[in-house]
Amino acid sequence: MGRAWNKKLVAGVSVVVLAVIAFGLVWFKPWTLWSDETVHEELPSAVATPTTHPTAPEGTATASAPPAGPRALATGTLISHEHTTSGSVKLVRLEDGSHTLRLEGLDTSNGPDLHVWLTDAPVKEGQAGWHVFDDGKYVSLGKLKGNKGDQNYALPAGVDWSAYTSVSIWCDRFNVSFGAAELTRV
Repeated sequence: MGRAWNKKLVAGVSVVVLAVIAFGLVWFKPWTLWSDETVHEELPSAVATPTTHPTAPEGTATASAPPAGPRALATGTLISHEHTTSGSVKLVRLEDGSHTLRLEGLDTSNGPDLHVWLTDAPVKEGQAGWHVFDDGKYVSLGKLKGNKGDQNYALPAGVDWSAYTSVSIWCDRFNVSFGAAELTRV
């Protein structure tokens, strides 16, 4: 009877251990730390569209004046928090009046559930800055498209960008900043 009970105990413990390992793999996704996703997006810009000049012969198109183009309103440099992070951020007003947050030269670790946040939190060096970004006001601009490269994140209509002072690469899974940048108005 002792051996049968031991076999059942070993089988039960094995099932629990496998369940814990499976949960850990799903929750932590450790393989993401060794995989990179590089994104290279161009900054959105307006393109001159051909228009017909009132005095031009019918059917003749002329190019309109070149657009004013995107304009940087605020910039910052990413610092490391939970993971080594570098690159720069720009808050850009596009010609159509919309706003985009641009990450340039981003280089950070990949991770589970990373987002780009526009926040009102101060950027602090070291561990003091890891957890501050969800303490105040923030806007999630979406999931991080890749952990390397140049990327654009449109600000939702109606968001007053001037009410926010920083950007964080935020891990929603573990409530920690991978890296952040203080925004300085241009």
